[in-house]
Amino acid sequence: MTLASAITAPARAGATNLPGYALFAGLLAMAGLPIYIHAPKFYVDEYGVSLAALGTALFVLRLLDFVQDPALGWLAGATRAWRGGAVALATGVLAVAMVGLFAVTPLIAPLWWFALTLTALFSAFSFLTISFYAQGVQKAEAMGAGGHVRLAAWRETGALLGVCLAAAAPTGLMLLTDAPFAAFAAGFAGVALVAALAMRGEWAAGDAAPRGSGFAAVLGDAQARRLLIIALLNAMPVAVTSTLFLFFVESRLQLPGWEGPLLLLFFLSAAGSAPLWGRLAQAYGTRRMLLVGMVLAIVSFGFAATLGPGDGLAFALICLASGAALGADMTLLSAIFARRMARVAPEAGAAFGLWAFVTKATLAVAAIALLPLLERAGFSAGTDNPESALVLLTILYAVVPCGLKLGAIALLALTPVEEG
Repeated sequence: MTLASAITAPARAGATNLPGYALFAGLLAMAGLPIYIHAPKFYVDEYGVSLAALGTALFVLRLLDFVQDPALGWLAGATRAWRGGAVALATGVLAVAMVGLFAVTPLIAPLWWFALTLTALFSAFSFLTISFYAQGVQKAEAMGAGGHVRLAAWRETGALLGVCLAAAAPTGLMLLTDAPFAAFAAGFAGVALVAALAMRGEWAAGDAAPRGSGFAAVLGDAQARRLLIIALLNAMPVAVTSTLFLFFVESRLQLPGWEGPLLLLFFLSAAGSAPLWGRLAQAYGTRRMLLVGMVLAIVSFGFAATLGPGDGLAFALICLASGAALGADMTLLSAIFARRMARVAPEAGAAFGLWAFVTKATLAVAAIALLPLLERAGFSAGTDNPESALVLLTILYAVVPCGLKLGAIALLALTPVEEG
């Protein structure tokens, strides 16, 4: 039996195929958060594009998502009978765009090439994410009691492992090649092929006509609206810290070379904690455990604000704690939303178009708000910086996320959540 047939056999046989969901989630995660971590710095270092220009470009791309993500949600529902083919096409676009972003010398001005390849990448990423999460709702319902948390634990563990791989790969590949990002892009294309094969049978099973009523069903439900706002507030701290992580380690902690290992530690902690959060949620309640994870995040961010040059070991402990908090966010909040969608709009891709937009909008807001602000304060990556710029970097990285998390906690505490 070949590797491809071994991977796809469970899906064809109608088995649960949770590993297939984990693998596909890992692929999507490799194309999501790590791009915001690596791509801006790569284009600064390789092509001299300014932080302000990159932040503006990312913000404009997210404005496109304001229209595009909900539209892609509608498209995912309208083409559900042909979802297998649509997913295959989008996966190909995703792989080609990643190669163009990191492995092809810009064919036009670097900033415009950055924008062009990211537009293709994020469009494919959005469509795939929407289709994948919509399929997951039906899968979890078919699994019975506890299906949403169980599927979410597998899916988000896979996603976090994908983030770990994407975060660490460029650093590790530096030991093997002079073009680590090009090698990463080529490896990503290979992972895309295997992940598509692993999920092939899942898309084929979903050929019924859509029954959901799209945006009206989602936005007309008070609990769904609250969950979207919670997702926005709760994702903002991750967006802020992800955008500034490399700069914080390099310039505030003055530990160049530690970025890769610390980033890997952060995401490995998140991945390792995800199954534990799932079990705790089944035992003690999903909302209660999500609140515990949010509090852990605030404690972590608070300690990060006290760090200075050379505090690498202390920051490593913070990465462990904040990574575990991220594991709770990704596993439990998505399970809560998916469970609600199973009641409100069980087959409406539009619901996950809104969810995808909220998630990515936070990264865009962080980029447009933080990078130009740091540049105006006199901050410059990889050089000596004035103390005022470093203080601002610390406030943005560690203090601002605490306030955002407190808002998310308050709203979640007032929101009724279905368990089970």
